[in-house]
Amino acid sequence: MHKKNFVLRGLLKKILIPLAACLWLASCNSPYVSKKRGYFNIELPKHAYKSFDIEHFPFSFEYPVYAQIVKDSTYFDATPENPYWINIDFPQFHSKIFLSYKEIGGKSMYKIKRTDGSYRDSAAINIYDKLVNDAYTMTNKNNVVSNSISDSLFHTGNGVGGVFFKVGGNAATAKQFFLTDTTRHFLRGALYFEVAPNVDSLKPIHDFIQLDIDHMIQTFKWKNQ
Repeated sequence: MHKKNFVLRGLLKKILIPLAACLWLASCNSPYVSKKRGYFNIELPKHAYKSFDIEHFPFSFEYPVYAQIVKDSTYFDATPENPYWINIDFPQFHSKIFLSYKEIGGKSMYKIKRTDGSYRDSAAINIYDKLVNDAYTMTNKNNVVSNSISDSLFHTGNGVGGVFFKVGGNAATAKQFFLTDTTRHFLRGALYFEVAPNVDSLKPIHDFIQLDIDHMIQTFKWKNQ
C-alpha cells in the first residue's frame, strides 16, 4: 500500500509541475489589458440658497446653504484696506471662493519690502482701469498650467456688470470673475481648491459650484448706488 501511494505521488508531481509551469508561461505571454482610471463617487447636495445681507457691507447676494461665509484673514495683517474681504467656504469640497472688494477712488493698502527684509505699508488710489487690468493679469498667471483662458462679459438684471474667466487645464483657479458698477464698487472672485488640481477628478465639483457662482452673480446687488 505504501509503495502504491508513493508511485501515485510521483505521477502527480510529474503531471502537476509541468502543467503549472505551462499556465505560468501562458499568463506571462498574454497581452496586458490596462484598467480604466476611476475616481471616487462624490455625493453632491441639492442646490439651495440663503441671503448674505449684512448692514454695513456695500453688497448683498445669495450663497449655498451648504457653504459658510468666513472673514478672509489672508490680507488682514497690520493695516487692512477694508473689512469686506470674505470667503465662501465649501468644507465638504475642500474649496473656497475668495471675494476681495475695492472701492473705486479709494485707497488700496499694500506692503513694500525694505532692503533689510522688513516691510512698510503703502497706499495707492484704486483706479477703475487698473483694477480691471489687475484682474486680467492675475488670471493670466495661470498660463503656465492652463491650456486655454476665455473671458465673457455679462450684465445682470440688478445692474451688475463684469467679466467671467474660465481657465482650462489643471489650473489652481479655474473660475475667476469680477463684478463692478464702473464708478464706485469693484469685487473680484476666484475659486480655489485645497487639493492638487486635476481637471478630470474635480470636474463634477467644478460643474456643481459653477451653478452656485452663477446664482451668486445673478442675485448680487450693490448698496447705496
